[in-house]
Amino acid sequence: MEKLISVDWNTAFVPTVSLVEIVMRGTFMYLFLFFLMRVVLNRVSSDVGLADVLMIVLVADASQNAMASDYKSITEGVVLVSTLVFWNYMLDWLAYRIPFLARLIEPPAIVLVKDGEMNKRNMRKELLSVDELMSQLRLEGVGEVSEVKEARMESGGKTSVVKK
Repeated sequence: MEKLISVDWNTAFVPTVSLVEIVMRGTFMYLFLFFLMRVVLNRVSSDVGLADVLMIVLVADASQNAMASDYKSITEGVVLVSTLVFWNYMLDWLAYRIPFLARLIEPPAIVLVKDGEMNKRNMRKELLSVDELMSQLRLEGVGEVSEVKEARMESGGKTSVVKK
């Protein structure tokens, strides 16, 4: 005997929480998490380590309830995801259009090497060891720090190098 699967379309698509509340919760949590990450992780690294992945998963799990308010319908999930995508796009758009905001949203490039000398203060600030810096320099075809006119950690986490 076949058992038919019944779908409660009302529960699946009719929101149980105000859509405005979901947008407000999503907006607040997105902006809060964005600025938290901007301050805590001053740079965005192109190399994502295990600790970074773990932090992202834990932050996502911890913030999910604050954003979702225990939503049950697909509609509520779609509204929440749309809100997060909107703010992600909006911050990029604002950074592009308003230079002052770009400086707040994107971390500035940081000088790591100037005229063949390592800037230990900036390296310490970025938690970048000498070995990690040398690895980045080798990837750019530089064997010795003395060969470098300037090396910067760019806002995307990559190291740009200008040779002497």
